[in-house]
Amino acid sequence: MPTDDARPNRAARGAPSARRGPGGVSAPAGGAAARWAASGAQALTGDAGGPGLVAPAGVVTRIEALGRAAGVDGLALLGERAAIAGLTRRGATSCGGATRLLAAADGWLAVSLARPDDEDLVPAWLGLAAAPPDPWAAVTAAAAGSPAADLVGSARLLGLPVARVGETADVGREGVMATTVGEAPPPGRPPLVVDLSSLWAGPLCAHLLGLQGARVVKVESTGRPDGARRGPAAFFDLLHAGHRAVALDLRDPAGSACLRRLLAAADVVVEGSRPRALRQLGIEAEAILAADPGPRVWVAITGHGRDGAGADRVAFGDDAAAAGGLVAWGSDGRPRFVADAVADPLAGMAAAGAAARLLAAGGRHLIDVALARVAAAVAGDDAGALWPAADGGEAAAPAARAAAGRAPGLGADTAAVVAELTAGC
Repeated sequence: MPTDDARPNRAARGAPSARRGPGGVSAPAGGAAARWAASGAQALTGDAGGPGLVAPAGVVTRIEALGRAAGVDGLALLGERAAIAGLTRRGATSCGGATRLLAAADGWLAVSLARPDDEDLVPAWLGLAAAPPDPWAAVTAAAAGSPAADLVGSARLLGLPVARVGETADVGREGVMATTVGEAPPPGRPPLVVDLSSLWAGPLCAHLLGLQGARVVKVESTGRPDGARRGPAAFFDLLHAGHRAVALDLRDPAGSACLRRLLAAADVVVEGSRPRALRQLGIEAEAILAADPGPRVWVAITGHGRDGAGADRVAFGDDAAAAGGLVAWGSDGRPRFVADAVADPLAGMAAAGAAARLLAAGGRHLIDVALARVAAAVAGDDAGALWPAADGGEAAAPAARAAAGRAPGLGADTAAVVAELTAGC
């Protein structure tokens, strides 16, 4: 098991916070602690059989700031999926059950086996001759005797979502990197958002822009629709009600050409693909942004950034949060997950806030939103801090807003939207 020295140090990723209460435990201000408990996030953080864990005040206020920029209660958003799906806290296992925090020889790992193929890749990842009877037992044993960096490196090559706790540095700017690539006035009408993303972070960004008056068109591949359609319908409705739905066969050159015409008609594009996936469709964000007509803002949401070594890494909300050091350290020196896939809603809020700000400012901008970087920004100077156990009874349960209606079915508006925005493909 790693010693306390395996936690990030302040120079690299923040040591235990200097804001200490009795016994060396970080002591958030009463107001922040009360807001954390009331939001439902505390009920999702900590061991299943123990008390909820209290977030440091800095973490609370940074989440609230992301929410204000996006026009929403940031803390309350963290628990919406859990409220709808009936998820609860599980300590070092994610609320959804697919990701675990495991001790490595020199630190901690977050390992996600969320997709059916992930378990099939475990033998190749660990160098086993055959599939183990219990994949998690094999991964736990291998992690305990291996350097974390080695396991992360080999997982990246296989497309497995694995991260070392605290590996991602806080770069500031809420973890968002924006590049101006051209000139354009702000749109003089409600902006059109073309949403190519799936699951949670990207759709949340589009949803929040929609709440601010944008028109949203969700575009899916007929061969690979948004996987969230297979999840709780109420959660999909929450994020997509009021949007229009387009489905295209992106394996067909005609379908990818139609997609490019839709992108040219957009004011904002939201996507969550690894860059090479879009390049295979002949889509280059910078080139589309530079064209006229073309979008003003391109929001690219990835696990570890769209450039550099992290561009091809796979990540989900729980392992990305751990990469950013946004974990709850208990008094036993072991990390727990914070809320439910917390990097997803945080990145969605960060993306929406940045997109709205830059859209109003004018110009053409590429926004690079990495889940792990946003988590690192929220952890900030509190990365590595102890999260005290709550006392005085259980916190409020997470809750979800009511959806504005039903989400459209796959491709329900394809013909009408294509005719309206592209004069027909």
